[in-house]
Amino acid sequence: MKDDKIVLYMHAGSGNHGCEAIVNSLLKMLPKPAVLMTNRPWEDRKYSLASLCDTFVEERNLEKNVLVHAWYYVWRKVFRDPESFMRYRYRDILGKNLHRLNISIGGDNYCYDNMLDRLLLANRVFHRQGAKTVLLGCSIEPALLLRKEIVEDMRRYDAIVARESITYEALCRVCEKDKVYLCPDPAFLLEPEMAPLPEGFAGGNTLGLNVSPMAVENESRAGITMDNYKALIAHVLASTDMQVALIPHVVWENNDDRKPLSQLYQAFAKTGRVVLLEDASAVRLKGYIGRCRMFIGARTHATIAAYSSCVPTLAVGYSVKAEGIAKDLFGTAKGYVVPVQALSRREELIEAFTWLQGQEQAMGAHLRAVMPGYRQEASRVKEMIGRLAG
Repeated sequence: MKDDKIVLYMHAGSGNHGCEAIVNSLLKMLPKPAVLMTNRPWEDRKYSLASLCDTFVEERNLEKNVLVHAWYYVWRKVFRDPESFMRYRYRDILGKNLHRLNISIGGDNYCYDNMLDRLLLANRVFHRQGAKTVLLGCSIEPALLLRKEIVEDMRRYDAIVARESITYEALCRVCEKDKVYLCPDPAFLLEPEMAPLPEGFAGGNTLGLNVSPMAVENESRAGITMDNYKALIAHVLASTDMQVALIPHVVWENNDDRKPLSQLYQAFAKTGRVVLLEDASAVRLKGYIGRCRMFIGARTHATIAAYSSCVPTLAVGYSVKAEGIAKDLFGTAKGYVVPVQALSRREELIEAFTWLQGQEQAMGAHLRAVMPGYRQEASRVKEMIGRLAG
């Protein structure tokens, strides 16, 4: 077994700048060089990871090869060997290329049903071949931990790092407590790049907005999310002197923030007070977000960029991750998270923004007070990984 490097796996690619932010921050904390197992190595080289990691290994994708896919499908059925899919996908880091420590960095991967089989099988394959595994920076709905196969999977990890207390407390009820850690998301440590602001972005007097296709998909009433965002922008333009910056944080073809954000931009472009930011790396986007006056976002790592820059922020959330992070930062999620599933009137984001305006000074002061300690807690991951990798 090779022990000179640490493998980071379950990384979907840097076109999701939240994934990029996790890896960027984590690479700077690892006690050994890393092998990044990735779905999209071209994205990782395009943005901020090329200078931080010298070994990118692309996952082998069964779906890209019809004959291989058919062969493994038959093999799996005949020999009842579901792990064969994972042995193929991770063939380049298994067997003689196996490393001592493998870190699953998916964050909220366990929140998605279509990811569960792959997560369970990968963990099992690495352990069967003798490696250690860590689940790092995770958010998991407590209800998922009522399922026997998920509990067995959690207990198989050598260590689990929850990024918020709701997940941590749920894990402590089903796992050995000495292998479950509570540390903020590594992306709280991401260092911003302070590029020149785009035209129309007034530093210190701009409301940053992010909305995602996933938020729209989780709404309980069709169209209500975009109706709320449009009403909010109209309200901000009419009642304040602030500019509005529309900031994408994921730019994958099938999950692209620029699509709903472009609709918002087209609706208000003629005002001259709304700017749509172009795609950029996680570090540059954080530099933009950190110079907003306030921020309202659907993507978790867009809000993390704002929180860690001490920008008063509301999360338009749809899962445990938004609620848990807000609860840990402020003592409660109430008021700090707008559940997209609960939106029923087009005025609700206006009401949340009005509340945020009233809390602006106090929230900024609170974030400036707690963030040094919060970032210090996030850096504890380095110590824990060092013990496992030693």
